Amino acid sequence: SLAVWFGVIFIRHGLYQDGVFKFTVYIPDNYPDGDCPRLVFDLPVFHPLVDPLSGELDVKRAFAKWRRNHNHIWQVLMYARRVFYKIDTTSPLNPEAAVLYEKDIQLFKSKVVDSVKLCSSHLFDQPKIEDPYAIIFSPWNPAIHDEAREKMLTQKKKPEDQHCKSMHVSGLSWVKPGSVQPFSKEEKTMPT
Repeated sequence: SLAVWFGVIFIRHGLYQDGVFKFTVYIPDNYPDGDCPRLVFDLPVFHPLVDPLSGELDVKRAFAKWRRNHNHIWQVLMYARRVFYKIDTTSPLNPEAAVLYEKDIQLFKSKVVDSVKLCSSHLFDQPKIEDPYAIIFSPWNPAIHDEAREKMLTQKKKPEDQHCKSMHVSGLSWVKPGSVQPFSKEEKTMPT
């Protein structure tokens, strides 16, 4: 269905570090004129804004009234990522998580670690619904993955790639060619 999107959030740092949380976004039939999309984690994540039974994230907190020309689905995805870095405990869907965050941060952290481990232990589970577009993880298989990994790490540019590169002018970059450092653009010298 076009109204059901599958996703995964990888948390790199902070309280939820190493978290890999699979989720589904349910877009209303009357989108964009109706209510905001719903975002439901496959397994409930221990978080003040996630319902401990259904796994649904409180998206309405950020989008109380969905405005078709102002709100977009990408904003829902960004909000879902942001809640793991900036914890809000007001009007929680999970009161236990909110109270622990405010009153006993060590116990909160312990429950978060348990939640991250639980989600990781179910990472390779088959999706709950039959859909060819669901995100499916599989364990590392050297027979399949080593070759692809090696190609990505050693891929050399072909001569025709260099020609196409000089024709590519679709945007401004603040990254110097050959670098991954942001704001490392090439310095241009003025002729003297």
